[in-house]
Amino acid sequence: MEVRREKLRALSPLEEPRSPAELRVRQLRARDLLRGDLEGADLERHVSESVLTTTLDRATRWGRANSIFPATFGLACCAIEMMSMVSPRYDIARFGAENLRATPRQADMLILSGRVAIKMAPVIRRLYDQMLEPKWVVSMGACSSSGGMFANYAVVQGADKFMPVDIHIPGCPPRPEALLYGFNKLQRMIVGNPDAGWRRRYNAIGTEEWARPVTGTASREEAEAYAAAREQSVARHAELAGESG
Repeated sequence: MEVRREKLRALSPLEEPRSPAELRVRQLRARDLLRGDLEGADLERHVSESVLTTTLDRATRWGRANSIFPATFGLACCAIEMMSMVSPRYDIARFGAENLRATPRQADMLILSGRVAIKMAPVIRRLYDQMLEPKWVVSMGACSSSGGMFANYAVVQGADKFMPVDIHIPGCPPRPEALLYGFNKLQRMIVGNPDAGWRRRYNAIGTEEWARPVTGTASREEAEAYAAAREQSVARHAELAGESG
């Protein structure tokens, strides 16, 4: 069976290589620029095609987001899904994070892939404290995010109770596609353009619930703190609505 090359090229997302004549023109234009012979419209066109301006902070954030060093750290069954992200099917090298490090002193991202036992929590916290700054944490799966099905005394009911967590990925276990999606959200957060949370998307700011003890009652301090947080959320929501309007 003969496959036409033109059809494959039409379906390919890659651009065709430029002709040698066009490359030669660009080389001559760059030479004229160095000599000072490039002026007027030619100079403006060359600058618009060749020069990119940004700030040092944005360039640093872009470099950090695209050169993350994850730690080779797994807790439970979610680690099997995490291992798949370096396979050719998912290839996290596309996002510059294939260089997994076996020591926390050379890593800046920790993926909590599985349930966190009470005895394991101080070990994880020590690993987190030994990581490079700035550092990020991804809670992968329901067990590390909220305890999952293990609602007992032996499992921590959410890793954010003893360490900061930047991204929570739901699922039991989440597929590698979900992990890559969460990683992309972390990249946008590092760059400084984070995705809007679900409360912002669904106009639900001010509906936060307050943690209650097992008895279902709240102390006076808890009620006052909840009222203050709700008032602040409502004020912030009104401010954002005014800006968007």
